[in-house]
Formats: sequence, structure tokens, C-alpha cells
Amino acid sequence: MIRVTGLSKSVHQAGGGRRAILRDVTLTIPSGCLYGLIGPGASGKSVLLKMITALMRPDHGTIQVGEDVVTQASELQLQEIRKRIGMLFQNNALFDHLTVFDNIAFPLRRLYAPPEQEVSDRVAERLACVSLSGFEQRMPAGLSGGQKKRVGVARATVTRAPFVLYDEPAAGLDPVTSQKIFDLLRAEQRASSATVLMVSSDLDRLLTVTDRVGMMFRGELIFDGTTEEARSCEEPRVKQFVHGLTEGPL
Repeated sequence: MIRVTGLSKSVHQAGGGRRAILRDVTLTIPSGCLYGLIGPGASGKSVLLKMITALMRPDHGTIQVGEDVVTQASELQLQEIRKRIGMLFQNNALFDHLTVFDNIAFPLRRLYAPPEQEVSDRVAERLACVSLSGFEQRMPAGLSGGQKKRVGVARATVTRAPFVLYDEPAAGLDPVTSQKIFDLLRAEQRASSATVLMVSSDLDRLLTVTDRVGMMFRGELIFDGTTEEARSCEEPRVKQFVHGLTEGPL
């Protein structure tokens, strides 16, 4: 379970004053749920992900990941909490100077330092799951966009973390590759029973794999419900965004 309660955050503006980027957000993601977070650009989605991993701190509110209260944790405690969270960044964040093998092995080696045979076995298992067996010695520069996403998924899940966060996992991909990535993430979630929070602008494909959906708008969570409830929601902003309507309040 991931529980966010009364979360607020504002930042200084260049011209003076402060701008709210999160406004009293309260959200519960049940254990074993694949949750999709949608909304227009600059609505606070990626900021919320960063706060769950304590890469950013809120001004007010609490975040609970499993039994751990992230917002009350010390830096030492956060090191342990982050071991239980896998993360796929929007730009993949692969290390250009490392091979595919070493990119995927990086969190294992840094967080747990297991024997190298175990590292090799785990990386091989992850590459097989994302259909990239034999790519161990490739460099990121030699991969397609979809292959880089798959390597990012393998790295995000190699530690078998019970919580996984995906930020725009299909950004920049063609529709067919995008659907393959979403199908892969759904299969990974079902196999591991992880609690997954996924931010994506690709609604057509995102909504084929989610259990529940939340919509952010100008820093507020304006909808939280099942995927079917999102599709049938009559709230004007939600309806316009989910169905891609050109006329409406957005």
C-alpha cells in the first residue's frame, strides 16, 4: 500500500512569490494494484513520484510506503526504504558508459552487493523477461528507444522491490511499441504482485492495463477510481481528458 495524506508543495517563482504545485493531495494505492496517474502537463504527477521516493520533500502532509512513513524518515532510514522501491525514470536514465548488463546490475550491486554469480543470474533472468537475452554487452547508444525502455524496466525490477514507480514508460515510442511496453509492465506486475504507480500521457494504452486511475489537475487530485469509472466519469475535466475531447474546460 502507498498512502498519501494532505500533501502540499509550493516553489519560489522567478518574479517573486510562490506557486503551488501540489494542493492537499490525498490518495491510497492498495497493495498489489497497478495505479495509473494521468493529467495535463505540469499538473504535479512527476513531483508526486519524486516525493514518494523522497527525492523532493513536501511542505505539508505525509507519505506512507508499506509500513514506512517516508516523510518522517531520516536519511539513513530512507536508504532502507528506497531498497523497497524500483523506479523507471522518464528519460530511462541509463548510464551511457555502462553496458546493458552493468546498467541492470547497478542497483543490485549498490544496494545489496550479492555474489557476482547471483548478479549474473538475476540480470539474465530480467533480460529474458524483457526479451533482450544476448544484449548484455550492448551499450545504450546502440539501442532503439523501445529497447532502452526495456532495459529500464529490467533495472527497475531487478531487485524484486515490492513497490515500483514508472514515469512515462512509453514516452517517445510508436503506438505498437508503446502497447508492448504496457503489456510487459502489466505482466511484470502480475508476476510479482508489486504495488505499481505509473504516470503516463498515453491514455489509450495506459487504460488497457490499469486497475485504478487518478487524475491530477493544477496540483489537485480531482478523480480517483477504477479504470471503468474513469472511462464513464462525467466530471467535465476528467471526461475531456480521458476521451481526448477538444471542447471543454481544459
